[in-house]
Amino acid sequence: MKSKYKTSEGVRIVVVAPDLDVQDMDDEHALSQAERSRALRIGLLESGFNLIATLPADVFLSDRISQLQPDLIIVDAESEARDALEHVVFATRDARRPIVLFTDDSDTSHVRDAMAVGVSAYIVDGLSSTRIRPILDVAMARFEYEERLRGERDDARHALQERTVIDRAKALLMDKQGLSEKEAFTKLRKIAMDKGLKLGEVAQRTLDMADLLS
Repeated sequence: MKSKYKTSEGVRIVVVAPDLDVQDMDDEHALSQAERSRALRIGLLESGFNLIATLPADVFLSDRISQLQPDLIIVDAESEARDALEHVVFATRDARRPIVLFTDDSDTSHVRDAMAVGVSAYIVDGLSSTRIRPILDVAMARFEYEERLRGERDDARHALQERTVIDRAKALLMDKQGLSEKEAFTKLRKIAMDKGLKLGEVAQRTLDMADLLS
């Protein structure tokens, strides 16, 4: 299957990060964080990525992401990483995208939780420009692989549910009309073919009708 994601300039990226405008020039922590955030953005541009916007992690994030439709989201955060990540996860709940978390926070106790909610890569102190491109390429590949697995699981779950409905419909026909299992299945299949419906749909309608008349 051909990947729908591209590398380099084909990837539209949104960075979720604190404001670079530091009000207190004596705040060394804020200055340091602003500098590393600036370095990340420069690194993205130098690596050929299409940085379409930098957004704050606020209540408007979901609407902004919906409007911009990025291919990948980078969360650039330190001590507030968890709060920023919660905003991003909420903003992408209806349209999943690869999420990469860059942080200098050495406390990785919540890495497992971050990966569980959809983070494709959790990078501590990984802002050198030479690392950015391979990190994002791997994150996108991992996201696509996990989405394919998710789709396969959903397909398998749907198939099992459909099989269960068909078996229940067959059992109903066998009980109400005295048919054998083969005859009940043949009847359901004929109705499906005659009406141009899927077998599972006919089976569900058969059960629904029985419930209505019971």
